[in-house]
Amino acid sequence: MRAGSGSSTSPGSASPAAVQERSQVRLPYPHCRVIVLDDDVNTFQHVVESLVRHIPAMLPDRAWELARRIDGEGSAVVWSGPQEQAELYHQLLQSEGLTMAPLERA
Repeated sequence: MRAGSGSSTSPGSASPAAVQERSQVRLPYPHCRVIVLDDDVNTFQHVVESLVRHIPAMLPDRAWELARRIDGEGSAVVWSGPQEQAELYHQLLQSEGLTMAPLERA
């Protein structure tokens, strides 16, 4: 410790910067929804295979259910979670030729 520095803090007291740092609120990491849109190009089979290939834990029965929803309702949320993963799944499904809605904040 240097003597004569001109500023001192007593033990147990925090500097204003330390108090400000502790009072900052940490925001949760944004979550997004990955949405596949209906189109006249992709077959049910291709949509199902793409979902099973790229969405973790996607089972064929669930993928068929989503494909029917996409066809019947015009779109379906196929995955929801952290933004970084959502961006990856969106890009992978788009690269398979699926018609994708822009990512939506959940």
